[in-house]
Amino acid sequence: MQLTLLSRAYCHLCDDMRVALTPLASRAGAQVVELDVDADAALEAKYGDLVPVLLLGSVGEGVELCHYTLDVERVRASLGK
Repeated sequence: MQLTLLSRAYCHLCDDMRVALTPLASRAGAQVVELDVDADAALEAKYGDLVPVLLLGSVGEGVELCHYTLDVERVRASLGK
């Protein structure tokens, strides 16, 4: 199972989500792929104002689970499926 975290380097909310997400993903055996929205113009255009964004799956095929802050219950429910 893959989680995709869309973030940017200077974002404290991104840092907070990364720290909170790590143990959840680890317990579920999920892989976390982190992408910098500022490195991709299409990602920046679509998600730039929402960062951090967490997707279940990959960009383009994934489902948005949350943005700004980690929705722990939604992530747990999604990983438990």
